[in-house]
Amino acid sequence: MKNFELKDYDFTGDAWELMLDVVDDTQFLDKDAQLIYDSLKHRLKIRSFGDYLRRYIYRKAGLTEPFREVPLDEYRLIIQSSFSDNYTPASFTSTTAKLSALSKNWLTQQTVRRNVVFLLGFGLNMSVDDVNMFLTKALREQKINPKDPFEVICWYCYKNGYNFLKFEQLWQIYTDLSPNPIDIENFNSEQTVNIRNSMRSINGDKALAEYLAKLKANEKMSVISVTAKKCFDELYDEARELIAKMYNAYESEEYEIAVSGYIKKLLYNERVGDMEKQKRVGEFRSKKKVFCREDITESDIEHIICSAIPTDRHGNIVPGRASKLNEQFEGKRFSRQRIGEILMGNIPVTRFDLITLNFFLFSQKLDVYSDSKIRYIEFQHSTNKILEKCSFGRLYVQNPYECFVLMCILSNDPLGTYADVLEMSYNVLISE
Repeated sequence: MKNFELKDYDFTGDAWELMLDVVDDTQFLDKDAQLIYDSLKHRLKIRSFGDYLRRYIYRKAGLTEPFREVPLDEYRLIIQSSFSDNYTPASFTSTTAKLSALSKNWLTQQTVRRNVVFLLGFGLNMSVDDVNMFLTKALREQKINPKDPFEVICWYCYKNGYNFLKFEQLWQIYTDLSPNPIDIENFNSEQTVNIRNSMRSINGDKALAEYLAKLKANEKMSVISVTAKKCFDELYDEARELIAKMYNAYESEEYEIAVSGYIKKLLYNERVGDMEKQKRVGEFRSKKKVFCREDITESDIEHIICSAIPTDRHGNIVPGRASKLNEQFEGKRFSRQRIGEILMGNIPVTRFDLITLNFFLFSQKLDVYSDSKIRYIEFQHSTNKILEKCSFGRLYVQNPYECFVLMCILSNDPLGTYADVLEMSYNVLISE
């Protein structure tokens, strides 16, 4: 196959080529923000779920014609034939929709529900790795959830090469199971990574039933990853520590100016004796505000990371649709409302939350990593370690936000460049 044909479906290769074009540009040090903005706005193609599905079928079916020339109907026929061969219906639940119509939607939609990936897993005879690839890269979500009975049964079937008929049998077994009483509180607080290891040790139908009985003992168990939440909390507290130090450094500088002015006025006050002057200066200095981690709130985090995003008259950052990079960065805004919901356990931590926090931490380590290339390598290693621990998969340069962060970390002022690009995206007067 010719290189230009391969490039048509080499999503990662295209993204790396774009990123290298930007950071290797001779003007990158002087015009980093403009170059990054232009590349995100005009060059980095946003890949839909349909793109990933077509690429997967193209490779698995061994098609030889140029990728972009394969008609949609050919993909639809492959899906319908494969679903028939693997005894897979059009949905996990009863539906009047025809597979022909549903497959057309899957091949053209920007995104799909998580359950669609699991259905395709059976219909296209996918492996566990295939399904996890779709979950982490196409949907940008976590891998198969070891705390969700439905997903555990699907995982067990993919792992052992069982078809949809076996899934139905196992699901019925789960439905008829009696809950196995366990220490619910300890089970709920168990890190997801440990529960995942327990799932991987399942070696037969009996062991699966025993594992599912534990899950059924607490069917209302939160599906929010304990491991991801723990990683978020650790990064969040480290960020708060850093911001407290930033505030204290600023306060010290401003306060010393105020103290100098106060002393100067006091020295010219002949009605106050030397002892009284010393006392008053001491009292003035004691009023200095010293910030600690606990003083830093969600609003402080938002103020630092989202400083370039305009706010409305109520102090809330404006809706993302006002940004020219909204399509690329949709759902990636680190607002105080989002942070608060995560801290309360109301919404799950995403890969983008973890990436953003770790990026902020590295943006403040310029004294440690003064060489941008070393900083980039260390950031990539650190972030991948966090993401893999939380079952999100490694950094994926094809995701526009992740490509953006990787380019920013290579600039001389990562956080400043991050803010400049966001500011450009909200500036309606910017020349394009």
